[in-house]
Amino acid sequence: MRSLHVSRRGFLKSSTLAIGAATVAFPYVSRGRVLGANGRVNVACIGVGGKGDSDSTDASECGGNIVALCDVDKGALASKVKEFAPKFPDLKLYRDYRKMFDEMGDGIDAVTISIPDHHHGGAAVRALTLGKHCFCQKPLCQTVHEIRLVRQLAKDKGVATQMGNQGSAADGLRRGIEVIQAGVIGNPLELHVWCNRPIWPTGMNRPAGEDPIPADLDWDLWIGPAQPRPFKEGFYHPNHWRGWFDFGTGALGDMACHTVNMPFRALKLGYPNVVECELSSRMYSESFPITSRIRFDFPERDGLPPVKFWWYDGNPNIDFKPLRPDAEPVHEIVGMYGKLPTSGALIVGEKGKVFSPDDYGTEFFVLLNGEENYVSGAKHEACKAVPQTIARSPGHMQEWFRMMKDGTPSYSNFGIASYLAEVILLGCIAQRVGEGSRMEWDGPNTRSPNLASANEFVKRDNRAGWEVG
Repeated sequence: MRSLHVSRRGFLKSSTLAIGAATVAFPYVSRGRVLGANGRVNVACIGVGGKGDSDSTDASECGGNIVALCDVDKGALASKVKEFAPKFPDLKLYRDYRKMFDEMGDGIDAVTISIPDHHHGGAAVRALTLGKHCFCQKPLCQTVHEIRLVRQLAKDKGVATQMGNQGSAADGLRRGIEVIQAGVIGNPLELHVWCNRPIWPTGMNRPAGEDPIPADLDWDLWIGPAQPRPFKEGFYHPNHWRGWFDFGTGALGDMACHTVNMPFRALKLGYPNVVECELSSRMYSESFPITSRIRFDFPERDGLPPVKFWWYDGNPNIDFKPLRPDAEPVHEIVGMYGKLPTSGALIVGEKGKVFSPDDYGTEFFVLLNGEENYVSGAKHEACKAVPQTIARSPGHMQEWFRMMKDGTPSYSNFGIASYLAEVILLGCIAQRVGEGSRMEWDGPNTRSPNLASANEFVKRDNRAGWEVG
């Protein structure tokens, strides 16, 4: 594999290309590989419960020939087989995706990966190494090291890829990017993004004792690359794993690939040069905090001035007040809604502000200097003359299938999604090194030059048999 060193100039070139990718003619990505019998794409679905349920259904509805399902939970498999068996009578079932690739590699063209974060890198690296087209749920990988491997493999293999942050397909998100990059609010100076997560157990020590492993669950396979621990009901499987360092990526990994997606693209954010967890609730040795405020400093890039990005997480519906932006930048938003919405993204520019109130950036409002109220971006006079420069989407999963068939890049292909995910993972590292620890970041060389403790979290030591390179 080639070096994983990526320069800032190289990033900006790649990200600018990817931002407008839907309008660029790319060479056919599959390099002549036949996509299944009669042109159909043979798809294996890794993870079919939770988000994997809808991802596998979407792949089927896009014309995928589902040839295999893989899940560590027999109950999830049984439910999906009931749906798929009439349509795909030759369907093969697995609990271990490593075995699936070993046995069926030649019969698979593409995979969907919809499993806990700590498995994303291992499944994606195996799929990409075999030249399989890959749809992987956000945040793409759990570590920066895995991100770099996946990015390079996708490029080397020339396969179609898409990260599962479905808001990327929304017209509103793409329009927001056009408006901001057209200079409607001038040069961006600040970005504030907040979310209503966590909604799972976090901010605690590992629970004592153990409970019987459910009969349908292969707990050892679920643990996968992480170190073994006893099963505890209600703390891990099926949907309570996000708050643990070993398995998830906290509120950042769950929501920032959605809420930061539009501003990340619009502001052409590359590698930050400083990341710091400015404030947080009590930190624990194995789980993310209940609430935190993280600052990312981005230098000048592609003609844009330096910008500061603050991330705030915390659930306002529990008995613990979450960290949120100061009153000044959001007072017009509070005036519009009567209170601060539970999630949102605010870009402060030299000539005004853009605010998106939903998790996916599908709607945005504009407030120019001197104006009192936000106006929908679809109606604001300053936005009407901004031309459309980004092609609209046929659908998030549909984009991936189109990329497999004719090479048109999907909007959240790994070439751009990996950079968004990597920035987010740096926030997770900042949380782990602790409140007030100023982490300088050398993106091209994947290291912090001033915090040795941060570099320990760039790569994880996987269990034997689960290595990813």
